[in-house]
Amino acid sequence: MRIARVDLYALELPLAEPFIISGGRIDARRSVVVVLHDGDGHVGYGESAPDELPFYSEETLGSARDLITSVLAPRIGGREFDSPEAVDAALRENVRGNPFARAGIETAAWDLEAHRRGTGLPQLVAERLGVVPAASFPCGVALGIPEDRRAETLTRRVYEALQHGYRRVKIKVAPGWDEIAVRAARVGMARTDVPLTVDANGAYRWPEHEPALRALDDAGLLYIEQPLAPDELVGHARLAHVLKTPLCLDETLRDAGIARQILALDGPMVWNLKVHRVGGLAEACRICRVATECGARLWAGTMPESGIGSQADIAVAALAACVYPSDVEPSSRWFGRGADVIKLTMSKDGRMAVPGVSIARLLDTGRFRSVTRGLQ
Repeated sequence: MRIARVDLYALELPLAEPFIISGGRIDARRSVVVVLHDGDGHVGYGESAPDELPFYSEETLGSARDLITSVLAPRIGGREFDSPEAVDAALRENVRGNPFARAGIETAAWDLEAHRRGTGLPQLVAERLGVVPAASFPCGVALGIPEDRRAETLTRRVYEALQHGYRRVKIKVAPGWDEIAVRAARVGMARTDVPLTVDANGAYRWPEHEPALRALDDAGLLYIEQPLAPDELVGHARLAHVLKTPLCLDETLRDAGIARQILALDGPMVWNLKVHRVGGLAEACRICRVATECGARLWAGTMPESGIGSQADIAVAALAACVYPSDVEPSSRWFGRGADVIKLTMSKDGRMAVPGVSIARLLDTGRFRSVTRGLQ
């Protein structure tokens, strides 16, 4: 794999409505798109999509863009690599953390290999793991905290989501917006057996918020996602043995090394695997291998990215290790109709088809040109 040229673009897609979590909000998907060329007509696309402010992770869009431009892209341009994993190794050398920046380039390297081989990311990733990707996967909806903080607003959104066929409902919660949010969601889910989950994005402290967490434990949830801060490995392990509802880790699951620490602590065994949060598909494969060995239950999460970055998420969602509905949703849900650079659609029964071609063959090039600008 020869990296003859690296092109960088700034992408901006306004959200159809603000997405609010316990730590902050986003009104548009702004990201850095990485395009790798091999000089023989093959091309690979990747997306680096951290938030602009550090409320989800320490890394921000500004820091990722600077690292990609000044350090990572020059490191691989003009070089030859045996595989995407070799690109991953080059990006990691003397670089601590910064997974979103690395993932933008690393996933583009996987897509470049897919384009060269005439296949798609799901098939390439499944091949590495010695499995066969699914033809489709179930989708779950992720609903943010309503801007007006009104229970009836959340009830309406849950009801409307279920009319589209989603196979799981996830609502964002925070101290003071938890019990009322669950009750509101249940009203919107009347007469349905679709599972409900909550995601706190690390907003609770243990044992200070024990009463609120115990109230969630009595709510009949499929799991409680990331209740404590990302670095609370021991806290999550202890809490997992206090509550009867399974805990799911998101921000805590940084890499395969952390996954092994979770196992050593007898911690939570439901994991939200976000490709870009862990640094790319090579690390996602490592985590999948750990999960397979220990029986951890996975599902694919998103930031959400545009249709470009979502292709890496789809590659994970298509794996048999993902036993719960993933957060990959139709483009229209996030950006409105006809706005995304790759149109993602969902069937009436809440499933998304898994493509068998590379991103270049899926991309709406005209739309891409209209929502991006070159960075070099």
